[in-house]
Amino acid sequence: MSQPKRYNTFSSELKREFGCKVQRISVDADFTCPNRDGTLSSKGCIFCGGHGSGSHGIRRDLGIAAQLEDGKDVMRRKYRAHMFIAYFQAYSNTYAPVARLRSLYSEALSAHDVVGLIVATRPDCVPDAVLDCLQELSRQTYFWLELGMESMYGRSLELMNRCHGHRCSVDAILRAKSRGVKVCTHIILGLPGETREEMLAMAGELNRLGVEGVKLHLLHVMKGTVLADMYGRGEVTVMCRDDYAGLVCDFLELLDPRILIHRLTGDGGHNNLIAPLWSLKKFEILNLIDAEMERRGTRQGSRYIPPLPTAVAGYSCSTSPRV
Repeated sequence: MSQPKRYNTFSSELKREFGCKVQRISVDADFTCPNRDGTLSSKGCIFCGGHGSGSHGIRRDLGIAAQLEDGKDVMRRKYRAHMFIAYFQAYSNTYAPVARLRSLYSEALSAHDVVGLIVATRPDCVPDAVLDCLQELSRQTYFWLELGMESMYGRSLELMNRCHGHRCSVDAILRAKSRGVKVCTHIILGLPGETREEMLAMAGELNRLGVEGVKLHLLHVMKGTVLADMYGRGEVTVMCRDDYAGLVCDFLELLDPRILIHRLTGDGGHNNLIAPLWSLKKFEILNLIDAEMERRGTRQGSRYIPPLPTAVAGYSCSTSPRV
């Protein structure tokens, strides 16, 4: 039997919630993004490829129900999963009229053995009407909203061509939380120009905002992206494996122990990844993180300092995506 993790894993949460092995199945609902369709920009984020960040391996030639059936076959064989969560992952999965969102989410939930939804999107794509819809879903089923914060530093967001600031992320998180919607934020570690101290300070910001979950991503370079061009010109470097593992351990030690860890690393797929190639060996880096936490004798929250009980300032996004 494997040793218990020294951090609060999402997989353990699912086991507690459902009593069996539950796996996410990524689906592509043919969304786009205000950062690509010309509403804010037509260039997209510098790390995002032609099919959306993290969308490799999805059968886009199939509808939602068929994508889920295809994914269930894989997850049963590979992980012996019994139940599934439909994960709307590619691009901005709230960037559409509410009626269309309801239809797509309902189609996913009607699939056999699908027990919940995860919806990933940008913080500037959750106007109140959309959040009201997500609030209803969160009352009906197991539900998470994933928001791409990526960084809390304006210069990093500008470099990534995110076309929104950190205030927009804060606003989206607070409005979701006020409706009882669980929020998982995405953070990228290793962005150009960010110091180790700045990256670790984001753990404190997540604690302050009271998010329920986090996904940590290493900066990785994918073919066909602006980031790939920058990397080719020597304008961007990527972290080595040991440095990344140590940074993740430091981050976990500072993080509120109640926050669920949805991911600690990731890769772009063998066919599209340029660097770092070590990220393809996902279980090696996870084992390295586990071993380092064991060596230190620490765990998530070992250096956690509760935030001061002051109100988080309310913010508003400057954009108003269609609903």
